[in-house]
Amino acid sequence: MFKEFRKEIEWGGRPLVFETGKIARQADGAVMVTYGETKVLCTAVGQKQARTDIDFFPLTVNYQEKAFAAGKIPGGFFKREGRPSEKETLTSRLIDRPIRPLFAPGYKNETQVICTVLAHDLENDPDIVAMIGASAALTISGMPFMGPIGAARVGYIEGEYVLNPTLDEMEDSILDLAVAGTIDGVLMVESEAQELSEDIMLGAVDFGHAAFQDVINAIIDLAEACAKEPWALPEAPAYLEDVKTKAAELAEADLRAAYKIQNKQERVAAVSAAKEKVTTFYADAVEAGEISSVVLGGVLKNLEKDIVRRDIIATQSRIDGRDTKTVRPIVAEVGLLPRAHGSALFTRGETQAMAVCTLGTGQDEQIVDQLAGEYRENFMLHYNFPPYSVGEASFLKSPGRREIGHGKLAWRAIRPLMPSKEEFPYTVRVVSEVTESNGSSSMATVCGTSLSLMDAGVPLARPVAGIAMGLIKEDDGFAVLSDILGDEDHLGDMDFKVAGTEEGITSLQMDIKITSITKEIMEIALGQAKDGRIHILGEMAQAITSGRDEISSNAPKITQFQINKDKIREVIGTGGKVIREITEVTGAKIDIEDDGTIRVAAVDGESGQKAIDWIQGIVAEPELNKIYRGKVVKVMDFGAFVNYMGTRDGLVHISELKNERVAQVSDVLNEGDEVWAKLIGIDDRGKVKLSMRVVNQETGEDISDEVGAKRPRSEGDDEQSDKSDKPRGRRPRRKAD
Repeated sequence: MFKEFRKEIEWGGRPLVFETGKIARQADGAVMVTYGETKVLCTAVGQKQARTDIDFFPLTVNYQEKAFAAGKIPGGFFKREGRPSEKETLTSRLIDRPIRPLFAPGYKNETQVICTVLAHDLENDPDIVAMIGASAALTISGMPFMGPIGAARVGYIEGEYVLNPTLDEMEDSILDLAVAGTIDGVLMVESEAQELSEDIMLGAVDFGHAAFQDVINAIIDLAEACAKEPWALPEAPAYLEDVKTKAAELAEADLRAAYKIQNKQERVAAVSAAKEKVTTFYADAVEAGEISSVVLGGVLKNLEKDIVRRDIIATQSRIDGRDTKTVRPIVAEVGLLPRAHGSALFTRGETQAMAVCTLGTGQDEQIVDQLAGEYRENFMLHYNFPPYSVGEASFLKSPGRREIGHGKLAWRAIRPLMPSKEEFPYTVRVVSEVTESNGSSSMATVCGTSLSLMDAGVPLARPVAGIAMGLIKEDDGFAVLSDILGDEDHLGDMDFKVAGTEEGITSLQMDIKITSITKEIMEIALGQAKDGRIHILGEMAQAITSGRDEISSNAPKITQFQINKDKIREVIGTGGKVIREITEVTGAKIDIEDDGTIRVAAVDGESGQKAIDWIQGIVAEPELNKIYRGKVVKVMDFGAFVNYMGTRDGLVHISELKNERVAQVSDVLNEGDEVWAKLIGIDDRGKVKLSMRVVNQETGEDISDEVGAKRPRSEGDDEQSDKSDKPRGRRPRRKAD
């Protein structure tokens, strides 16, 4: 019934298996990829009819994790998978980025790639498996995919590169780098690093590229055995060359003039006016259906692209007049918002990000539930890109894939420099609002976030900055551009983002729009990026250079201390009764960890100290001869009970009230009085005896040496009066007459 094909190789010390022909046979391409015991089903389907009404390639990539893959039942009311998680969204982008540029030009068919995680062995991350599975499915589908691609994860442990480290090994790695590409070169890099040098990062990319060559060859072998017939591509319309010639005649001079205007808004208006000449000329032909508006738009885009690219290579001068290495003017400001815990405004040319830092407690940590297990995250970075930032009026949507991806890139750049939870016991959230955009708002977010964290008093190890690099590559040469503009990103061949400190790189992301780039180009880009990063850090230093000595007065003050684990139950109380009472009465927030670590947070220092004293009173053990400040809770004939520590009470006998004869306890004390008392004894039953007479009631000083140990007799100070110390016996029964 099934015509199955299988290819297996040994890769990174584990078997990698490609299987097709049994599952999802109606898809154009379907491959089950197994690595270790992680299994991902990857499918590719393309519509047979091309879209003639669009000027872009309609590719959709969906990576999805099924809870059953790890033997779990989804949480929530519906108990089924819901909207994509952050991991699923980021992995979908990771797959999309290297495969998109490899589809043949002119291919406009709706295409969908779905990668479904069916089994997770909790050792091998499914993202790399899904990426190579998507490549295999497309390669055998018959669609015009100029692949295949390979992909790998590279770790760096004890000075050695490690191919596809397991989840446990990643905990010891100071590098997490995902790389994808073809036989000829690299197409995509995504990474997080612990301030590594340019040489180590470039070496990791080379290591990964060499390591996935076996995967590419395995996919080629599979395709040779079972690939479907290649699809025919639509031919270019007969009128295309005539339209190209006429468009250049009408608009080339105006477009060249427009791209000499350095102000973005003025340049956009001039470019639109130049294009309008061509669209007006062909308006009747478009309306009559003789010429496609999509084809006409593509001609104008290519003309625009050719002008900008060739001028840059020929003159080494860019749209805004800079050379290839100069960074636009920078202004860095902190303390922008008076009520925020930390805030910064970072402006670089026509790109601007407002970053706002908020400090919270352990109760504000994000709970992340993944197939590999649940964990808590105490550092969050959220990126927003409102339409006004590019001068547009459009529907304000919730964050999409781009916003999530840019926020995660900035988060990866900052996280290696964040203090440990023990060093800084706060939950930290930064929101970056992009208020202007003309080139790399994600790198502006890195810079703004670093500034806002330091303004909030977060002890960041070192400031972090980021820069975006571009590439213009033609047959007769290339140019690497530092701090690219939006137009240079749109019309260029590479988006290469590098973030880090003066010590090294913390994050690197690269996307190539052409088939690949050389090692020489990457070396030049990394070198220019380092120079640019150091320059930006210098400009940022004019605003702030390290975390403030104290956090904002608007932020909660967190005090951290340790108690005996055996006492946790007493602090929490039955059903949480005690800890709820403490928080309700004091207004403080309290976090208790299993190891006995307690964090008390309060904006008001007095309420925080009150909660601390309350907790310490609960867990503290009475100390002999120690003086306590307490409150009288009950007055008896033979003495008074004093609450001297937490919920603990002790007895001050009538003879220990004063150094003189006391007739009645009520002559000296009333309920609610605050007194100083010294702990003078604990009997076998744990009952505590206190003394007021040996303590100066005004200063709390010990005066036992002055008054001596002998106590004065008081009325009722005999066996009959001190009923609390007299053993109780059973009353003899009266004999009947």
